[in-house]
Amino acid sequence: MNNKEFISKLAQRCKMSVAESTAAVNTFTNVITERLKENDQINISGIGVFEVKTRRERVSVNPKTGQRMLIPPKIAPSFRPSAKLKDKYKETEE
Repeated sequence: MNNKEFISKLAQRCKMSVAESTAAVNTFTNVITERLKENDQINISGIGVFEVKTRRERVSVNPKTGQRMLIPPKIAPSFRPSAKLKDKYKETEE
């Protein structure tokens, strides 16, 4: 499902226009992005946790030349699904 399909499905279920649904999705992603930039953890009950994780620096090897490079640490957004979400997913698999 891409963004356009998600927005139209949300509009149908919430009985909203596509424009209102687009605004809601954009606002949601903007709020999450702002909070993650401030290193906050966002816990949405029943869905999961959005957080920022720091990846350690590491050594990488170019397979073609054999040259070793130091890759600096990175800060990356992360998502951990809740147990409820995992259970609902397992139910749909069976």
